[in-house]
Amino acid sequence: MSGAGEEPFIAAVKPLVDAIGGELLPPDEAGPDDVVLAWQGADAVAVRLPQLADSLDHILAALERRRGRPLAELDRKAKQEIVRGLEARGAFAVRHGVETVASALGVSRFTVYNYLNREKGS
Repeated sequence: MSGAGEEPFIAAVKPLVDAIGGELLPPDEAGPDDVVLAWQGADAVAVRLPQLADSLDHILAALERRRGRPLAELDRKAKQEIVRGLEARGAFAVRHGVETVASALGVSRFTVYNYLNREKGS
């Protein structure tokens, strides 16, 4: 995928690409929607960005890993914090975002909307 001098660059961007649910590719395999990153004047790696809905699933899975248990097992306060964080990241602009988050948290859509409205009211 790269020359020896590019390896540190690829290693540096990999955690970011992983965090957003993207995929690293050789630059010559980049499609029109991929982002090609250059290093020291040469194309080093291409990043295939995930679909927005896939990003939300990836974010929810990362939250579960970080918390060490399914999100549905968290208490109400923790779920409200998660909803606030997801709202700040734009999760509810994604089609079916509320439904996806509600399912992951083990609550109804109505509850997610209540969490969102509670924040706006305070």
